[in-house]
Amino acid sequence: MIATTQNRLLRFLKDELLLPSDSIELALRHGEQNPGPLPIILWQYGLITLEQLSRIYDWLETV
Repeated sequence: MIATTQNRLLRFLKDELLLPSDSIELALRHGEQNPGPLPIILWQYGLITLEQLSRIYDWLETV
């Protein structure tokens, strides 16, 4: 179940927010070293805006 949600989140990031794959991969690598929610890691590294972060969490509530 977690893997499915993760895959759907990755698709949302690419298809809806149009995040580059490089940005997502960077956040995933940093998440291995400093575990945390992927959306927060993306935001901490300046890869998404606060508005995009909000959209991600709105989307996660519907999953």
